[in-house]
Order: sequence, then C-alpha cells, then structure tokens
Amino acid sequence: MSFKFMSAEEAASYINHGDVVGFSGFTPAGAAKAIPKAIAARAIAHHDEGMQFKIGVITGASTGDSLDGALARADAVSFRTPYQSNNDMRKLINSGKAEFFDMHLSQVASNIRYGFFGKINCAVIEACDVSENGEIVLTSSVGNSPTFCTVADKIFIELNKQHPKALRGMHDIYEPSDPPHRRAISVFSPNDRCGTETVRVNPAKIIGIVETDLPDEVGGFTPSDDITNRIGENVANFLAGELKADRIPHSFLPIQSGVGNIANAVLAALGANPHIPAFKMYTEVIQDAVIDLMKKNRVKFASSCSLTVSPAVLKDIYDNLDFFHPRLLLRPQEISNSPEVARRLGIISINTALEADVFGNVNSTQVLGSKMMNGIGGSGDFTRNAYISIFTCPSVAKDGRISTIVPMASHIDHSEHSVQVIITEYGVADLRKKSPSQRFDAIVNNCVHPDYRPILREYFTLGGTAHTPQSLHAAFGMHSQFLKTGDMRNVNWGEYA
Repeated sequence: MSFKFMSAEEAASYINHGDVVGFSGFTPAGAAKAIPKAIAARAIAHHDEGMQFKIGVITGASTGDSLDGALARADAVSFRTPYQSNNDMRKLINSGKAEFFDMHLSQVASNIRYGFFGKINCAVIEACDVSENGEIVLTSSVGNSPTFCTVADKIFIELNKQHPKALRGMHDIYEPSDPPHRRAISVFSPNDRCGTETVRVNPAKIIGIVETDLPDEVGGFTPSDDITNRIGENVANFLAGELKADRIPHSFLPIQSGVGNIANAVLAALGANPHIPAFKMYTEVIQDAVIDLMKKNRVKFASSCSLTVSPAVLKDIYDNLDFFHPRLLLRPQEISNSPEVARRLGIISINTALEADVFGNVNSTQVLGSKMMNGIGGSGDFTRNAYISIFTCPSVAKDGRISTIVPMASHIDHSEHSVQVIITEYGVADLRKKSPSQRFDAIVNNCVHPDYRPILREYFTLGGTAHTPQSLHAAFGMHSQFLKTGDMRNVNWGEYA
C-alpha cells in the first residue's frame, strides 16, 4: 500500500471542532510539531469567521511549544490531559478557558482503551520510519502513541528527518490486554523486553504522511547551583548509608528520577559517590545526566519513555548509536510507569515536591492549593510502589518568603502513607517507622530552613496532644499570611490561638 504524502495544512483539514486528538510526545521529545501548528492556524481562521473550533488534546505528558503553546495561544483547546508544562497552556487552564484533568501517567492508555475518554478521532504521531504494511518506528519518545494508534479512526504521521531510521530496535512496544484477560508484564530487569520494535497498525488507517525536519523542542536545563548540589549530595549520602546498613542489596536497585535541574543534580551526585555501585534505571525520562553517567560506565542501562535531553546530547546519542543502542530502551508510559513493574523491580523513586507538610504529605501540582503548575505526572505511579520513596525540594522559595515545608499541604498528591523520605539542602528526614509527632521532629529538625523552624515549632503547640497535632484554625496560616503580605515569615500564630 502506498501512503498519501500531504502538507501539514491538508492534514489539519481533517480535524474538526469537537474532535479528540491523541498526539505523540512525552515531554517535547518525540512530540508532534507541524500538524499541531496547522491545527492552531485552522482554529484561528475559524474564530476570525465567528465559528467555534476547539479540540480535546491528549498526549503522553508535556510537549513542545509547537503543540501545547500553539494550540493554547489559538484558544483551540476544549480539554487537556494528562500533564503539561507550557506557560501559555498553564494560563489557559488556570483562567478556566480550558478544562484540565490531572492523571497518573500509567493510567492514561488503559483508561482510553476502557472508553473512559469517549471516542478518539485522530492520532498524530511523529515517526522516523513507516513501512507499507503499517509498521511505525517512533522517534525520541513513546508516550501513549501505541494506544492512540489502536483506538483512533484516523492516523497522521509526521515523518521527521531529524531522527535516524536506525532508531529501530530502541523501542519496546507492548500494550497489555484489558481485564479480565490481562497477564503479567514480563519485565523482571530494566533491560528485559516484552514487546515489539514498532507500533503496528492497519495501514488503511494512515490517512496521510507529513514530511518534516524539525528538532525536538527540549530546552537546556538550569545549571546546578549550591542548593541543588547539596540536595543531590544528601540523597547520595542517604542511599550510601542504606547500602552500608544492608537495607539495600549490595548490587543496588534501579533508580527512577523525575525531571528538572534537581533531578540532574541528584543523578550527578549518585554517579560521583564512590560508595554507590554502577546502577540501572527504570524511569520515565532520560535526562542529560543519565547519558553522561552512561558514558562514564556509572549507569549500566536505562529503560524509559523518552529521551528528554538537550539538542547537543541527542546529537551525541545519534552520532554514537552503536554505543547507546544496547544501553537504552524506550517503552509506552503504561509500561515505563507500571506500578506492577516498579513494585517487582524494587525501584528507588526520587521525585520533586512543590510543597510538603510537617507530617509528610506532599503537594506536587497546585501552587497555593489552587493554581495548576504542571500535573502529578508519574510521581504517584512510582512513589506508592517504590522500595524507597524519596521527595526532594529546596527548603524555601521566592527568596525565602515561602517555606516549602508548611503545617498542612495546600493540596495533597502523595499522602504520608506513601512518602518515606524527604530531603532538602539542609538534610534528610527518614519518615519510616515514625508516628506523626516523630515525623514532625524529623522534618523540622533536618529539612526546614532555619528561619522557619521556630515558626513551625510554635505551630505544633497549637495542636494539643492529638495523634496528629494539627490545628484546623491555623493550618493554612502561613499560606494566608503570604497571600496578605507576600511573606510567610510574618505569620502571627496568636491570631489563631
């Protein structure tokens, strides 16, 4: 079968107001680029003529500006899920102009197949190769692309020359059967394969192919600073201590790490610590630090959902595929983030918190409890099922005007039952085998910024002798004070006594 090659504009003409579209991409890596921009232009043209044009947007996770940014600026989004990090999309969501539902990333594909999302009209997928019999070789991420292709009526391929066809074999594509026919996912080590090299579809569903030559829109990462380096060293020293205490096997365990500058600093510190052996990763995002450690033989293998690396590092990978091909594996996010696999492998999860409270509850998503930042992502998939679950964060934000450790988290994504360790630049709070009062002592004494320790200790006295000494009158006093004066340090607990 020969496919029809078309422009991005022609592909966009097949997508109409009210459609739900599944786009490739997990972070900007492997995200569709040309067709989303053409859809945005189509939306603007419709709006200029007084007609409605909005679509439902489902992806793997966040994407690049050509997708989330372009569609948001065109006011072309009716709903967005499961995760985003684009400033324009964030503004659209927080202004109430687009609905957003936050989801654990491991659950998106199965919920689509179950019919919970309704009909998926189109899939827009970036690929580096496609065969006439319907074998699609993906690029720098997998995300939810296999499921989009399974359920969508129409598939459009962005065939991107930026990614070599030699990537074939770096992907492990597997969709579990749905209940009651589901079987165990046969991944017993990070480097085990359970699926195929390509996404396989009925070629008749591929309506058109758009040829592109567009780089991934992954920006550079903020360089490590003193605070992130100290957080990284605290994580590495804690895990080295667990290893010495025989609470981690001497061969070590697979690492899962979130995305961002703290995650890069943590991985660099793990690689530099002489007491931690070379390790494998079973994670959702591969960042620059992973590739650097791989070249130094400190990371032996990395299973992930995406190559979220800077342009120079991606070029290095592609220029040296003979080295990286046997050391990297990209999977669908329901496999990379599978709770079943995470629990079986005994991963050590390391994720970033926006805010934590003095009893160990963590907020990953909502600024001051109401404004969506990005989403929960995969942190919950891993945290609840980890061998050891760690959350990191700087002790303060906004030049010290905000404490990231508060009496009660303004929104809870991860309860105290899942959070085992909290680490800031000041130290480590090991919350295992501790009551709420003991958790309070561990967190305040080891993780809180010195400016806020007396403030939080004074708060503790307001809770009396309860099992969890929380004061409902004062629990959000620090948040309220910030909203009134711009500085949490101004709180006066006497107002709540």
